[in-house]
Amino acid sequence: MIDILFILMLAAAAYMAWNIGANDAANSMATSYGSKALTLKQIIFIASILEFCGAFFFGSRVTHTVGKGIVPIQLLDPHIVAIGALAAILSAGIWVTISTYYHLPVSTSHSIVGSMVGFGLAAVSENLIDLESIRWGVLYKIVLSWIISPLSGAVLAFIIFSFIRVLILARMEVEKVEGIFRYLQVLTACYVAFAHGSNDVANAVGPISATFGFSETPAWVLALGGLGIAIGVATWGYRVIETVGKRITELTPTRGFSAEFATATTVLSASYFGMPISTTHTLVGSVLGVGFAGGLASVDLSVVKRIIYSWVLTIPAAAMLTISLYTLMVVFL
Repeated sequence: MIDILFILMLAAAAYMAWNIGANDAANSMATSYGSKALTLKQIIFIASILEFCGAFFFGSRVTHTVGKGIVPIQLLDPHIVAIGALAAILSAGIWVTISTYYHLPVSTSHSIVGSMVGFGLAAVSENLIDLESIRWGVLYKIVLSWIISPLSGAVLAFIIFSFIRVLILARMEVEKVEGIFRYLQVLTACYVAFAHGSNDVANAVGPISATFGFSETPAWVLALGGLGIAIGVATWGYRVIETVGKRITELTPTRGFSAEFATATTVLSASYFGMPISTTHTLVGSVLGVGFAGGLASVDLSVVKRIIYSWVLTIPAAAMLTISLYTLMVVFL
């Protein structure tokens, strides 16, 4: 039975990684598309390579947090852990698929953490384990990082773009400056893709570490996640790219550079400390930061409201779906 679960887990992880590419990785590159610094084909090529590299070389720390930092797996039967992790990955993947279909840039980090919480609640309840055994302290830190990350991205992007506007745009012809930053934005796009892969690969493969008790996430597991992300960007990423790249605010190369640099710096810092933050929230916060730097009128608040509503729904929706799937799987598996 464990062999069957192992195969199902790998398939579910690949499915979730594909979703991450289609939704999260896509929106992380959307500012380059919105500013016309890169074409869609160029974004797919760059994102596929850099997302894989970020996941493979720098993804192990966050993977450990997602896989073992929330649910008290040491108190549960290994078979139950395997079923719960499988339910969590599938639930998160289904939610992200639905969101991508409706062009909504939701957080895959929120999805998988919400799913793991749902698994934890269902498992400790079924096995009569004290709710205090769930590592609420780790969860509080993760939630706090979700609040800090979009604010950090917004403030940093606002500051960077303000400096560019005052020190560069005000002293040269605008078209020349934008032409230069069009090339610089290619570098920040690579920076974002690498940072995103390093943080969000955990959303696909973290539960695998929990299921099979890996003390360190094997390289082949990280490679599986990185490959799935790359395929997701290439096949379905265009749906979310348009929402973030063109519908929130008008993006120029200088604005896109500011948003991408702020996003990547925030996300890579979080990866270093093992925190699974939302690249989606950070990027949208950064885009809003450069939008507000140009005045509130330049931001389409109706699009922002739709995005925020989807964010609020993510955790409870993922948790409830996980509890339902877990309950069914315990009966049949």
